[in-house]
Amino acid sequence: MNTATQIFDDAEKGSSLWHDAWLRLRKNKLALFGGSVLLFMVIVALLTPWIAPYSYEAQNLDLGASPPSAAHWLGTDIFGRDVLTQIMYGGRISLAVGFIATAVALVIGVTWGAVAGYVGGRVDAVMMRLVDILYALPFMIFIVLLMVVFGRNILLLFLAIGAVEWLTMARIMRSQVQSLRQQEFVEAAVSVGLSPAAIIRKHVVPNALGPIIVYTTLTIPSVMLLEAFLSFLGLGIQPPATSWGLLISYGAETMEEYPWLLIFPGCALTLTLFSLNFLGDGLRDALDVRGSKD
Repeated sequence: MNTATQIFDDAEKGSSLWHDAWLRLRKNKLALFGGSVLLFMVIVALLTPWIAPYSYEAQNLDLGASPPSAAHWLGTDIFGRDVLTQIMYGGRISLAVGFIATAVALVIGVTWGAVAGYVGGRVDAVMMRLVDILYALPFMIFIVLLMVVFGRNILLLFLAIGAVEWLTMARIMRSQVQSLRQQEFVEAAVSVGLSPAAIIRKHVVPNALGPIIVYTTLTIPSVMLLEAFLSFLGLGIQPPATSWGLLISYGAETMEEYPWLLIFPGCALTLTLFSLNFLGDGLRDALDVRGSKD
């Protein structure tokens, strides 16, 4: 009797999409590895001012560039600054660019795509043709022009990168909304008199969170790589601040004499990018309901 009751209770409780997705995600070792590494990187970045082995400004010109040692695990640069400390502080900037610029892209892309997909008709046609036109523009040149005209400001860098990364999200969101607006729960919301803005905010967007989350994890590494490229060209983060891209740029200039100045920042950036991609692929598979039924 107890067994039958337990089975009935379990069946009554059912299983949510997010619970099933978590169960599938736990089976993906690469995704768990990626999530663990990313969490570790974020924690280190947040705690860097307290756990860094040396002060960010500390330098020893007499020591100069020296290879890894017991005192400096990853060596020092030409100014005698600890490379590990530089990488930890650089990670704060690189991760901040990745997360903030991606957030900007999500706000613009989700809003644009949701409105276009829900309203439809001529509004949808005009909004998405504008997206097509923007896709054709050389955005790298656009960002470079922004940096040259308005100065190399880190906040502007966040906004500039985010402003050019929203187009794909807008297309993804539009397709999701077009499939959701015919669902019963949307029709019920319309019948009780909710405004289109309220329906989009309370019903449509929450039901499209799966693709949004997946796209976020895949956009962050793209944004970080773009920032690294701009910093490598001297158009991104400027001293006294630093980022992984800027450290790689310095390391590339002296890689023949001091290879550790390029290897270690490059490894930090590469490991983070791989981790984000592993996590993104795992989330995509976990949230793919149709694939889970095969």
